[in-house]
Amino acid sequence: MEKPKLSATTKIMATLFFTLLLISSAHAFYLPGVAPRDFQRRDPLIVKVNKLSSTKTQLPYDYYFLKYCKPKKIVNSAENLGEVLRGDRIENSVYQFEMREDLPCKVACRIKLNAEATKNFKEKIDDEYRVNMILDNLPVAVRRQRRDGSQSTTYEHGFRVGFKGNYQGSKEEKYFINNHLSFRVMYHKDLESDSARIVGFEVTPNSINHEYKEWDEKNPQLSTCNKDTKNLVQGTAVPQEVDKDKEVVFTYDVTFKESDIKWASRWDTYLLMNDDQIHWFSIINSLMIVLFLSGMVAMIMMRTLYRDIANYNQLETQDEAQEETGWKLVHGDVFRAPVNAGLLCVYIGTGIQIFGMTLVTMIFALLGFLSPSNRGGLMTAMVLLWVFMGLFAGYSSARLYKMFKGTEWKRNTLKTAFMFPGILFAIFFVLNALIWGEQSSGAVPFGTMFALVFLWFGISVPLAFVGSYLGFKKPAIEDPVKTNKIPRQIPEQAWYMKPVFSILIGGILPFGAVFIELFFILTSIWLNQFYYIFGFLFIVFVILLITCAEITIVLCYFQLCSEDYHWWWRSYLTAGSSALYLFLYSIFYFFTKLEITKFVSGVLYFGYMIIVSYAFFVLTGTIGFYACFWFVRKIYSSVKID
Repeated sequence: MEKPKLSATTKIMATLFFTLLLISSAHAFYLPGVAPRDFQRRDPLIVKVNKLSSTKTQLPYDYYFLKYCKPKKIVNSAENLGEVLRGDRIENSVYQFEMREDLPCKVACRIKLNAEATKNFKEKIDDEYRVNMILDNLPVAVRRQRRDGSQSTTYEHGFRVGFKGNYQGSKEEKYFINNHLSFRVMYHKDLESDSARIVGFEVTPNSINHEYKEWDEKNPQLSTCNKDTKNLVQGTAVPQEVDKDKEVVFTYDVTFKESDIKWASRWDTYLLMNDDQIHWFSIINSLMIVLFLSGMVAMIMMRTLYRDIANYNQLETQDEAQEETGWKLVHGDVFRAPVNAGLLCVYIGTGIQIFGMTLVTMIFALLGFLSPSNRGGLMTAMVLLWVFMGLFAGYSSARLYKMFKGTEWKRNTLKTAFMFPGILFAIFFVLNALIWGEQSSGAVPFGTMFALVFLWFGISVPLAFVGSYLGFKKPAIEDPVKTNKIPRQIPEQAWYMKPVFSILIGGILPFGAVFIELFFILTSIWLNQFYYIFGFLFIVFVILLITCAEITIVLCYFQLCSEDYHWWWRSYLTAGSSALYLFLYSIFYFFTKLEITKFVSGVLYFGYMIIVSYAFFVLTGTIGFYACFWFVRKIYSSVKID
C-alpha cells in the first residue's frame, strides 16, 4: 500500500490553511448592521431599495431594472456571499426623510415612459413582482387583513409594482402603477433620553394620476399632492395608468408612530405568519414514527438477537454447527469488500461533510447567529462550513478506503474532493447561465463565481488531503471475523427481500418523519417567506437521524437472516432512497402550491430541487450506512466463530 508522506513545505501550507480557516470563520459569523442604532430627532433616514421579487417567476431583478426614480449617484451596499447568492442587490434611493418628523406628500421625481419602460412595467405587473425596501435593516412590510375575517392582521413582504383592472366601466383591462408610497415608521423611545430606535417599517402603496398646472423642477406643486393626499387616496383618486408616452409622477409621505415594541422584538412582526401548532404536529408525527421503529429495533436487539447469539454460542458439535441457520451462516462473507468500494468511500466522505455542515449550521442558528435579521448569514455559513468540513470528508473516506485495503489513496481523495461538488457546480453553472440570459439579478457575478471556485480549490481540496493524510496514518479498522477466500452463494430471495423493493420501502419512514417540516422549508425558499423556527428544525433533524439509523438496522437484520451478505451498498441506498420521495414531493408541491408558468423558472425550480434531493440522498445514505456498519460489527463480534 502506498503510504502518504508530508514534506515540511506541505506542513507549513497546511498550517496556513488552518489559519485562513479560523480567519474566514470569524468573518463568516460576524454580524454587520445587526446592532441597535439610536436615532435623535431630525436624524436623516434614507430608505434603501433591494431586489424586485416574484413567487411566480423566482427570478429577482435589480430595483432600477424598472424606470424608477434614481438618485444622482447609485451606491451599492456591501453584501456578503449569501446575499449575492440570494440575488439581493441593495442600493440607495431617492426616498429620504428625518427621524420623528412627519412628512406630507413629497414629489420624488417625474418620469416619461418610453416603449421599453412600459413593456417592462407591464411584464412585472403581470408576474406580480414586489418591490423590497429596507430601513435600518428592516424590510418593508404591507399590512393586510386576514381572509378569514378575523381582527388580526398579517404582513406581506414588499409591495406590488402595480395592478391590473377595469377603470370607469372599461371592458379592457388596463395596467396601473403604484406611484405613491405612504410610509409608516414605528419607533421605540428611550425614557431617559430623547433618542429612539426604529422597530417597524410599513408602507401602503397607492396609484394616483397626479395633476399640476406647470412643472417646476426645483419646487414642483401638484394639486393632488399635499396634506390632503390621504383623503384623496381614500376618496376618488384616479389611478396612474401605465402606457407608452404616459407621464408618471412618483410621490411619498411619511408618518411616525411611537410603539411599545422593543428593539429586540421588532422582527416578530415579520414572523407572525408561521403557525407553531402545525410544527408541533410535525414533531408529534415524527416522534410516533421513531417510537414505532425504536420498538422494532428493541425487539430485534433484546429478544431475537440475544436469543440468536445464545443459541449460536451453545452449538458444540460439528453436526449442530452445520445445521445452523440465519445471519451467522454468512460470517465469512459479511465483511467482504463491496463492488465499487472506492465509490462508496467517496460517498461516505461526502456524507460526513454534509452532516458536519448541517449540524454546525443548525447549532449556530439555534444560538441566534443566523436569524433572518442577518441577511444572507445562513447561506454564507453553509458555504463556508461546507468548505471547512472537507477535512472530515477526507478523513472518513480515507479510513474506510484503508479498511477495504485500497492502495490508490490520492485518487480516492481527489474523487472525494471533486465528485459531489463537481456535479453540483455543473448544475449550478447551467442554471446560472439561464438566469443570466433573463437579465436577472439572481445571476451570480463572475467575481462571486471565482470566489466560490477559490473556496473549493483553495481551501476545501487541500483540507480534504490533510484529512486523508490523517486518516491513513491511523491503523486500519480490523474486522471482527475472518473473510473466506471463496464467496458464499446467496440463496434465492423472497420477493419482499429483493433489493429494489426493500430499498424503496426503507426510504418511506425517514421521509415521513420530515415531510411536514419540509413544506415550511419549501415555502420559505419559493414563496419568499422567512424561516426562523430552527428549534423545531433541529428536533426534526435529530428524529431524521434516528429514523434513518433504525430502519436501516431493521432491514439489514432481515437481509442477513436471509443469508444475503451484500449489505454495504444496500444499507446506504435504503436510507438514501428517502431523497426520491423528497423529489417526488417537490413535484407535487410545484403543481399544487406554486404558480410558475415560465420555462426558465420551472427549470430553475427543478434544477435546485435536484441539488437538494441529491444532497439529502448523500446525507441520509451515510447515516444509514454508519448505523448498519456499527450494528453488523456489534453482532458478529458477539458470536463465537470456529
